Amino acid sequence: MASLRDQLSGLVYSTESGRHCPECGESLEACRCEEQAEADRVAALDGVVRIRRETSGRKGKGVTTISGVPLVDKELKQLAKKLKQRCGTGGAVKDGVIEIQGDHRDTLKSALEAEGYKVKLAGG
Repeated sequence: MASLRDQLSGLVYSTESGRHCPECGESLEACRCEEQAEADRVAALDGVVRIRRETSGRKGKGVTTISGVPLVDKELKQLAKKLKQRCGTGGAVKDGVIEIQGDHRDTLKSALEAEGYKVKLAGG
């Protein structure tokens, strides 16, 4: 069990540099924790992009989800925009997964293979 001294030893605010990150101790402007976590997430992927159709939790509305794309968030949003335009529908990026409204598995598979990704259709 950590002592009170250990719990209170982390710097949270400084009058010189403002707020500090509780993870690395750097000022929030110099903190790279989120970038490092995102880079670790991308590095942990196996290189296979998986496309599946899901309806659970969406009141019966089907969406096509694309997971396993080895891109950081900014590039993932750009790819999602391109894919939404290709399908002519809406969508979103949530937690590293691209969601495209409707069942567009075949269209998305051909589009991603043209971009150079290894693609698998997952699920039923």
